[in-house]
Amino acid sequence: MSENMNVEAIFASKVFTVGKMKERLPKNVYKEVKQVMDRGGELSLETADVVAKAMKDWAVENGATHYTHWFQPLTGITAEKHDAFVTHPDAEGHMIMEFSGKELIKGEPDASSFPSGGLRATFEARGYTVWDITSPAFLKEDATGVILCIPTAFCSYKGEALDKKTPLLRSMEAISTQALRIVRLFGDTQATKVVPSVGAEQEYFLVDRDKYLQREDLIFAGRTLFGAPAPKGQEMDDHYFGTIRERVGSYMKDLNIELWKLGVTAKTQHNEAAPAQHELAPIYETANIAVDHNQLVMETMKKVASRHNLHCLLHEKPFAGVNGSGKHDNWSLCTDAGVNLLDPGDTPNANIQFLLVLACIMKAVDTHADLLRQSASDVGNDHRLGANEAPPAIISIFLGEQLEDVVKQLVETGEASHLIDGGKLETGVSTLTDLDKDATDRNRTSPFAFTGNKFEFRSVGSSDSIGSPNTTLNAIVAEAFCEAADVLEQADDFDMAVHDLIKEYMTKHQRIIFNGNGYSEEWVKEAERRGLPNLKSMVDATSTLTTEKSIRLFEKFGIFTKAELESREEILYETYTKTINIEASTMIDMMKKQILPAVFKYTKSLADTVIAVREAGADASVQADILHQISEKLADAKGELAALEEKTARGKKVFHDLQNGINKDAQLKTQKDLAFYYKDAVHVDMDNLRVAVDALEVLVDRDVWPMPTYAELLFEV
Repeated sequence: MSENMNVEAIFASKVFTVGKMKERLPKNVYKEVKQVMDRGGELSLETADVVAKAMKDWAVENGATHYTHWFQPLTGITAEKHDAFVTHPDAEGHMIMEFSGKELIKGEPDASSFPSGGLRATFEARGYTVWDITSPAFLKEDATGVILCIPTAFCSYKGEALDKKTPLLRSMEAISTQALRIVRLFGDTQATKVVPSVGAEQEYFLVDRDKYLQREDLIFAGRTLFGAPAPKGQEMDDHYFGTIRERVGSYMKDLNIELWKLGVTAKTQHNEAAPAQHELAPIYETANIAVDHNQLVMETMKKVASRHNLHCLLHEKPFAGVNGSGKHDNWSLCTDAGVNLLDPGDTPNANIQFLLVLACIMKAVDTHADLLRQSASDVGNDHRLGANEAPPAIISIFLGEQLEDVVKQLVETGEASHLIDGGKLETGVSTLTDLDKDATDRNRTSPFAFTGNKFEFRSVGSSDSIGSPNTTLNAIVAEAFCEAADVLEQADDFDMAVHDLIKEYMTKHQRIIFNGNGYSEEWVKEAERRGLPNLKSMVDATSTLTTEKSIRLFEKFGIFTKAELESREEILYETYTKTINIEASTMIDMMKKQILPAVFKYTKSLADTVIAVREAGADASVQADILHQISEKLADAKGELAALEEKTARGKKVFHDLQNGINKDAQLKTQKDLAFYYKDAVHVDMDNLRVAVDALEVLVDRDVWPMPTYAELLFEV
């Protein structure tokens, strides 16, 4: 790409945008497509055929030979099956490239090998992908060639959602319907829908690919299962926002170009807190497009890294002792007329619509704090949430001093008569402009923070799909809007009723507001006193999906059925078990094939040195002492290895037996039991083994240690 590249020219060049549709489709066809995109409905097959041909022609002009229905199964990543545009040759042997409206709208991938949590039997293979007309098709180019990717939903033969997108789209319709009821109450007759808007910041690590390939744990688990701290970590705070290294800068430049071509509005890039850690942030988009784009961001990050002989690590905690990675999910609600329902304006204390929306969100988050916590749960995030780097596992809302004071006034007196002013920031330098300060500081320890005209859900893990968090957010707020509208639509005196409802909601749910230090032990005790849930791990949070409260919520708005929720619960327990089993098995393999042989070799070398020094008549006490220390640590590690092998073997057997319906283990009778066993038994032994091995690494010669160290991984990029 030229140094003088035109970003405006390349942006969305690989996307079949609305603008390209308008250029290529007949006016009546474009009008019908746009109406379905904006208002819902179904395209006629005749119209779909015209759209499909235009899409195919554009794709072929850009080198495409295949198309795929690009979808997001419950694996947390994307899936695709490629079909060529080719058809039977004509009578003269000429190949014809065709793509029909039926092929555009519906696909039939095999659904039997994707997670279904019991919704589908293995022999029931049929599943359907359905075109998401609101998310634009795009071109992917890699070693397979150029592929036309059509974003789709994925469901079973019986209509159950087998993906992340279908529930998200359902939740978007639910919150739009209920939010419209709210804005209508305040006299807005122009808006036809309310759209959740999302911007997902993405944190990641970059390591040298050659070193990555020498670490079996990074390859199989995505994180280091062993590793002593480097002499320097992030304690000097010199990496955060620091000068970007040349190799990383070159990567970031190529990444931006690839993302811009795909229509992803990559805007911000910088070094994050930990060494080798970085962040990319896009501009806000409609929620389902933001979910699609975040998947593309993660995929593109990995693809571009390989071009620079780097590897991109998206795990939430790839390195112990330094910050892990998340993705801050910035969420707001806007009408199709461009009104942001979360914009407080200059006088939020007098903005009654904003205060009602805020009160409803307080109610939603307090009522369903457990569900919101669950929506950000994954195996890797257990290593991050609650550490001194990320929000705690306890869900609370940060409003800042100004809004917290407004809420306090409304709760205590029913009126918010004054507003805390941010004042002026005086630098004390004559050549620097004095600035108007925001009315409050930020709070990086809050899991759900109001940041001006949006809420920032900071708990989401870096490798996870943002589909589930936004589905849950939409659902819980839709419920609160619905219940508020039910009251207000029946009110004889609207002004009095809305005033009373705001005070009622804020009074009842003020316990969810916390502006202090979320890392402190005092907050854990205070949260318990307030009755807020503290779900410390993924498996602790999983059962919240199938409580009566959750089932009632999701079924009310047609987002999930009870069966779909039960299936997801089962999948999450299985995912946890499988992930920890892979990690434990990897540790065992690394110990037996790499670490033990290396330490044996080093101790023999030390022993030979001790003998040689003594035979030379010199004092060998130092060498002997080191040999003794290593031998002790080696014995500790061998004992921990034996314990881990025993527990992992039991877990594997139970998992196999559960899959085949023949389990006879008296304690571990269900997938839930097994998941907790892996958390409370296997994972504990993994931690113990790591402590023993990391102690060995400190004592063993680096030239003998069989894998790159933290110092090499984090500082040699």
